[in-house]
Amino acid sequence: MALNYLVTGGAGFIGSNYVHRLLQRGAHVTIYDNLSRAGAPRNLDWLKKDFGEKSFDMQVADVRDAAFIRTAARQADVIVHLAGQVAVTTSVADPRSDFEANAFGTFNALEAARLSGRDPIFIYASTNKVYGGMEDVAVAEDATRWHYADLVNGCPETQPLDFHSPYGCSKGTGDQYVRDYARIYGLRSVVFRQSCIYGPRQFGIEDQGWLAWMTIAAVTGRRITIYGDGKQVRDVLHVDDLLDAYDAALEKIDIAKGRVYNMGGGARNVLAVWSEFGPLLEKLLGRKIEVARAGWRPGDQRVFYANFSKARNELGWEPKIGLEQGIERLFRWVKENQALF
Repeated sequence: MALNYLVTGGAGFIGSNYVHRLLQRGAHVTIYDNLSRAGAPRNLDWLKKDFGEKSFDMQVADVRDAAFIRTAARQADVIVHLAGQVAVTTSVADPRSDFEANAFGTFNALEAARLSGRDPIFIYASTNKVYGGMEDVAVAEDATRWHYADLVNGCPETQPLDFHSPYGCSKGTGDQYVRDYARIYGLRSVVFRQSCIYGPRQFGIEDQGWLAWMTIAAVTGRRITIYGDGKQVRDVLHVDDLLDAYDAALEKIDIAKGRVYNMGGGARNVLAVWSEFGPLLEKLLGRKIEVARAGWRPGDQRVFYANFSKARNELGWEPKIGLEQGIERLFRWVKENQALF
């Protein structure tokens, strides 16, 4: 019997990729999305082209509407909660809207799950920003990157939380609510604290989805601005690997329920934002890229890469797509779909 999935933010980058995977399996999928992101209509067109106009149910609605999402969740066996405000800079400019979308929206989704009576599995896309600037962790500078002085395998889930920036606070609020609903109400919820996810269908903007944004900008001739020294380090994870982790959590929900997992490429897939990514992009593009420079942005960590050993040990998961292979795939997708940008 096919499961009923409710995917909030299902027309977004991660959401549309997961919906595509679910539809390939014959799952019943409801997309719940307010279509506020520019790429959302294009992602829906892609899904309809591959599977047909009536292959999924579509609810054009906002997670801030408690009554609407409660109705949408009534038949869901699995709720994948991806909807929300996604940029630190936007949260600084408009903290109220950020709170309402991320903290209140997640609370509404959780209540919809709890009150549905179906005991659904609840997957939540959190963020590494819940760890804040990690000022207590020593970092060191090399020629092309910053790195952790002591956390050789990256940041573990035991790192103290420090909700830095309104975005960190709103996503962190959701993170802790999702975790606690497992303890207090027995909801089968799982938190993924995601690092830099990238891949096809990512219509990145300067403030979010930096790897995709820089690739799109380079291919289409737009201006690229590097904030800070360009040596800040992130671990990057291809969206297909992330979706494998979602699947693993569903398959092993008796282990995963109530758990929090750091979800990134780990120490093997670490990349400096420009001093290392820039040369890779120039090689793929076949020419030099001129960039502008600006100061550091609020909440920008010099280093973040995840220790994903908990996910490996408990879920049997680890990344399969290497850094250069994944970047080449993204570059090829952007080149082949320039008309979309």
